[in-house]
Amino acid sequence: MKIAVIGTGYVGLVTGTCFAETGVTVTCIDNDNEKVKSLIEGSVPIYEPGLESLIKRGMEKRRLSFSSSIETGIVDAEVIFIAVGTPPGQDGSADLGNVLKVAEEIGASLKNYSVIATKSTVPVGTSEKIRTAIKKQLAKRGAEIGFDVASNPEFLKEGSAVEDFLRPERIVVGVDNEKTAEIMKRLYMPFVLNNHLILFMDIASAEITKYAANCMLATRISFINEIANLCDILGADINEVRKGIGSDSRIGGKFLYPGTGYGGSCFPKDVKALAKTAKDHGYEMKVISAVELANEIQKNVIFNKIMNFFGNRLKGTSFGIWGLSFKPQTDDIRESSSIYLINKLLSEGATIKAYDPAAIEETKKVLGDRIGYCDDPYQAIKGVDAMVLMTEWSDFHLPSFSKMANLMRKKVIFDGRNIYDPSEIKKQGFTYFGIGRR
Repeated sequence: MKIAVIGTGYVGLVTGTCFAETGVTVTCIDNDNEKVKSLIEGSVPIYEPGLESLIKRGMEKRRLSFSSSIETGIVDAEVIFIAVGTPPGQDGSADLGNVLKVAEEIGASLKNYSVIATKSTVPVGTSEKIRTAIKKQLAKRGAEIGFDVASNPEFLKEGSAVEDFLRPERIVVGVDNEKTAEIMKRLYMPFVLNNHLILFMDIASAEITKYAANCMLATRISFINEIANLCDILGADINEVRKGIGSDSRIGGKFLYPGTGYGGSCFPKDVKALAKTAKDHGYEMKVISAVELANEIQKNVIFNKIMNFFGNRLKGTSFGIWGLSFKPQTDDIRESSSIYLINKLLSEGATIKAYDPAAIEETKKVLGDRIGYCDDPYQAIKGVDAMVLMTEWSDFHLPSFSKMANLMRKKVIFDGRNIYDPSEIKKQGFTYFGIGRR
C-alpha cells in the first residue's frame, strides 16, 4: 500500500515514519526545500526519542522517502494525509489557511482516486471545506477524478509519540461511506492484528473528538493546579490530596500533577479553538473558558513566589533555570511556562542562566543572548540566588544537593514541578518552595 503525508512537522513526520515501519510505502512531502534536503541527508528537525532510527531504517528499506512536490509525491497514493499546522488566529480560532492551500494543491494534482485524510487538528466542518476546495480545482481542470475525505485525528504525546503511534490506546477514523472505511481499515490492519482499538464514526464526531480529549486533559491540569494553590493557602499538601482523590477509580491519577500551567503546541490552542467554535455557534463553554483563565493565572505562580521571597525587588538577583521545554523528552518551547517565567524575571532586572537537555537551541531562537546558556545543570546554578526547576527532566530528579549548596550564592529552590521532597531539601539547608506543598 502506498500513501503520502503532506507536512513534515511533528505530526506528519511521526505519522509517515511509523506507517513505513508497518510496511507501508510512504512519501512525506513538505514545501520547505531545505527541510526536505536535510531529511534526505538524515538530519531530523525535531527531538523525539526513537524517531531518528526509524527514519533511517525506513529510508534504508526504501519504504520512506521525502519530496517537496505534491504533484509527484501523491502519485498512486491510496491515502493522502494532510498534516500541516493549524496555528491559532488572533480570535483563538484555528487558522485553516495551510490546510486549505494543501487541499487546493491536491485538487490541482490528483490523477487517481484517493482518500484525503486529515491528521491536522481542525474544527468541525473542515473536511467539507477540504472536499469543496478539491472539487473546485478538479472542475478548473475539467477532470472527473473520484476521491473521498476522512478525519483521522492524532493523539500523540510529545516525548512518546513513536510509542503512541505504534501502540495506540485508540485510533479514531471519521468516514461517510463504506469504501473509505475499508481503505482506512486496510491501512491500519497491522494495528487491528495487534488488537488495538479502532473506532469508526461520522466525520464531525471524529473532528471534535480530538478537541474534546485535549480539553478534558487541560481541565484536569487546571483543576489540580487550583487545588494546589488552595493547599498553599490552607497549609495542606497537594501530594497527599492527589493520592487521596486519584485512588478513586472514577478519577484516577493521570494528569493530576500540579505545576506551572500547561503549554506546548496542542492544549493552549485547542482549548481556545474549541471555545471559539462554540461561540461561533452561539454557545458559551463556561468550563473551557475557566480552564484557559486558570492556566493563564497559573503561569505566574512561581514568579509570584519569587517576588514575595525577594521582597518584590529582583534587580541585581540571578537565577539558574533547570528546564526550558514545556515538558520532558522534547525540544518544544511553544507556550512553555519556563520561557514565560524567564521573560518575567528579565523584565524585573534579574539575570538568568539556564540548562535544558534538548531545548537550548530552540530557546536561543526566541531569547537570543538575553540569558546565559549552560552545558550542564550545575554550571547554570553557579553563584545564583536561587535555582528554579521548570521542567521535570529525569536529569534533575536526583541532583547532588551538597554540590548545589557549594555552588549557589543563596540556598533557595523553587520547584515548579514538585519533584523534590521538601523535608529532605530542608535537611540540606535549603529554603524550598513548591506548589501546594506543606
